Amino acid sequence: MFLFKSKKPIEPKKEAEQVNVDLELVTKMNQDFALSLDLNETLMNALRVIIARLNAEAANIFLINEQKKKFECIASLHQDYLDEYELDLKDGVMGKAVQQRKCIRVGNVRKDVREIAEFYFDLDNKTNFTTYSVLCSPLIAANECIGVIHCLNKKTEDKLFIEDDRKLLETLSAPAALAIRNAKMAKEMVEKNKIQKEVEIVGEIQKSLLSKNKERDFPISGINIPAKVVSGDFYNFSDLGDGKYGFGVADVSGKGIKSSLLMSKASSLYRCLSKTNFSASDLLFQLNNEICETISRGMFVTMLIGIYDSNKKELLLSSAGHEPPLILSADGTFSNFSEAGPPLGIMPKTKYPEHTIRFENSSMYIFTDGITEIKNPSGEMLGSEGFENYIKKYQSTAINDRLKIMIDDILGAGHIQKDDLTIVAVDGK
Repeated sequence: MFLFKSKKPIEPKKEAEQVNVDLELVTKMNQDFALSLDLNETLMNALRVIIARLNAEAANIFLINEQKKKFECIASLHQDYLDEYELDLKDGVMGKAVQQRKCIRVGNVRKDVREIAEFYFDLDNKTNFTTYSVLCSPLIAANECIGVIHCLNKKTEDKLFIEDDRKLLETLSAPAALAIRNAKMAKEMVEKNKIQKEVEIVGEIQKSLLSKNKERDFPISGINIPAKVVSGDFYNFSDLGDGKYGFGVADVSGKGIKSSLLMSKASSLYRCLSKTNFSASDLLFQLNNEICETISRGMFVTMLIGIYDSNKKELLLSSAGHEPPLILSADGTFSNFSEAGPPLGIMPKTKYPEHTIRFENSSMYIFTDGITEIKNPSGEMLGSEGFENYIKKYQSTAINDRLKIMIDDILGAGHIQKDDLTIVAVDGK
């Protein structure tokens, strides 16, 4: 039970009645705050209750911004312009309250120590307010100080708070702190869910940029399994007519939203430019110049572009720093295409070489490093040799099903995915 003494003697009956009123007030605050998870509403409710009970002229709530190490006013009643200022955590009586973790009363600002008086004189000039007396209580919830409640001037003739007011604010700040913490957590959860939803939408947009595997009689198929919701890899393939098929596979450096957005840009550019430009080297030249204009420092894109001519039994290939693809010949031996220029986004106006190779009764597998670097439970990477074994194992499977069955087997064998897994297969008859 909380007992609040005043300077003048109070009859025991009246004192007991006041204690009951204050306890009822605390109970009502707890109930009211529990009904609202809206941070702004919770803050303003807290201020209205506290101003009314303390008979204060003004009150505000400052929360601690941990990143900036500053006090930020996020709610205020009857004192203007505070939202325009950030205050140091050591400033004024607020800094003292946080440091000592107790409610502080400045009975008369003008008679207090110089640094406190100067702080309030400066703040008064900025807010067109005259401070006489101050109460400041830390907001402590779950043993964490999240900010302060700051009350100014009692509505009495001398405008000065007394010790009973300090004790009362200390009591009232406890349910207010808990309510504010809960409302903050609710707001952060809503924001987190909102961001997560937006990420999921980005992931769906990315999936729509990938080519869909054909049911039959198409020589190319692809698969992309993101490590998270969004991916930094992409692939695309299309029928160019006259027995020619175009394809491209890319891997953006880094992970997360930034990489996925760059991937979306590179994919969109490729889809657009590849419809009219049938030169692999020229296409990389155009893509590189476009990406160099807007790419963030330290980021880049590796990419391999090719055209399969089923009539001539030839592959036209050009690589911008991408993993060398594996080519499986009819006799069961592997070779690769290792010629490459620098990744996209590093140096504008780079000319990329292109090469034509014979491609008959063979299969080519273009992939990102998520495949070869995937590890088993013992920490061993699959590597090129391990990937080659899976290619041989499923080579006779129809191309439109082959890659999914292959990935399912790799993951089913206990390999742990930590990066995007992307493969494009091209079959040459």
